[in-house]
Amino acid sequence: ALAHSQKPLPAYQRFHTLAQELPPGLTLPYKFRLLAEMFRSVDTIAGMLFNRAETVTFAKVKQGVQDMMRRQFEEQHLGQIKAVYPSSYRLRQEKNVPTFGSGGRKKSEYQLTLEPVLGEEEKVDGRPHLSASRLLERRREFHRNLVNIVREHHKAFLAALSPPMVVPEEKLTRWHPRFNVDEVPDISPAELPRPPQEDRLSTAQEVLSTARGMLSPKMEKALANLALRTAESSAGEPALSKAPAPASTSGALRGVSQGLLERVRAKEARRLAALLTRDARQEQRAARLARLPAMARLLRGVFVAEKKPALSMELLCARLADSCPELVAPGEMEKHVRLFAELLPDWVGIHNLRTDVYVKLDKEKDLGLVTEMLNKAAKEAGAL
Repeated sequence: ALAHSQKPLPAYQRFHTLAQELPPGLTLPYKFRLLAEMFRSVDTIAGMLFNRAETVTFAKVKQGVQDMMRRQFEEQHLGQIKAVYPSSYRLRQEKNVPTFGSGGRKKSEYQLTLEPVLGEEEKVDGRPHLSASRLLERRREFHRNLVNIVREHHKAFLAALSPPMVVPEEKLTRWHPRFNVDEVPDISPAELPRPPQEDRLSTAQEVLSTARGMLSPKMEKALANLALRTAESSAGEPALSKAPAPASTSGALRGVSQGLLERVRAKEARRLAALLTRDARQEQRAARLARLPAMARLLRGVFVAEKKPALSMELLCARLADSCPELVAPGEMEKHVRLFAELLPDWVGIHNLRTDVYVKLDKEKDLGLVTEMLNKAAKEAGAL
C-alpha cells in the first residue's frame, strides 16, 4: 500500500542528467546530425498521431518526414534510430490497420507500426500522452547516444596512437585534432519486425534446405556457393575508427636517439590530453592569450598617441575597441588588459585610485621582447 501511495518523482528530477549540456567541442558527423533531425521529425509526427489515438504506421511517418525534411526516409533510417535509441519505440507488424493515409495498402496486409515507449506516469485522461517536454527529453537522449557512439570510436583512435592516449570520458571536451569525425562508420540498423511469411523461401540457404535431394548436383552446388557468399558478406561489421599506422622514422629524424623521440612524443601526448580536456573557462583564457601578441602593438600605440603615462581603464578600452572591431565589448576588452598586467606586470600596471581604475604602461620596454613573451605564454596554453 505504501508503494502505491508514493508519487513518482517529478520530471525535472527523473531527467536531470538529460538536462546537462554536452561540451560544444564534441561535434557530430554530418550523417549523425542528419539522423538526429530525422528522429526529431519522426517523433513530431508519431507524437501527433499517437496523441490523437491513431495507429502510427511507418507509411504515414515516412510521408510526413519526407514532407518535413525534403529527403528520402526509409526503413533503414528507422533501423538506425532504433539502434541508437532502442527504448524510443515499440515496433510491431500489424494487420487490419485502417488504411487511410497508408499508401493504398489493403487492410488485410501487414504494416509496420510504431508506438512511443512512455512511462506509466505520462498519461492524460488515463491514456499515455507524448508531451512537448518529453519530446525535448527524447531528442536530448538521442543526441547524447550519438555522441557516446562517436566517443567509442574516438577512444579506439586514441588507444591506437603512438604513444596511446587515455582521456577520462567525463573530462573530454573536444575530439583529437587528427580524429576525422566525418569518417566515423555508419550506424548499423537494428533489425525491424518482418511480417510473417509462411511457406515463402527468401534465401539460397532456405531453398537448399527445402529442396535437398530434389535438385541436380550442379544446382545444389551453385546454391551452396551462393549461400556461403551471402553469409560471408553479411558477417562483416564496420570496425571502430583506427588511428593511422605510425609512419616509420623519416630520413630527417635518422640519427636522433629513440629516447629523445619518445620524450618528444610523450610531451606532445600530454599537450593534446590537456587540449582535449580543456573546459570553457580555460578555452576563453586561451582565446584571449592568442589575441595578446597582436594587441600589444595596438596597446602601446594608444599610449603613444595619447601622450600620457597613464590612462583610465574606460578610455583605454574604448580606444582599443576602435582598433579591434572583433572585440567591441568594453567588458571583454578590459579582461585582455588585465591579462596583460597579469603576464607582464613590469610592462602594464593597473592602479585603483578612489573610484577610477588607471592603467600605466612602460613605453621604453622593447616591443619585440614583449611580443616574444606573449607568444610563449600563448603557446604554453595551447592557444597557438
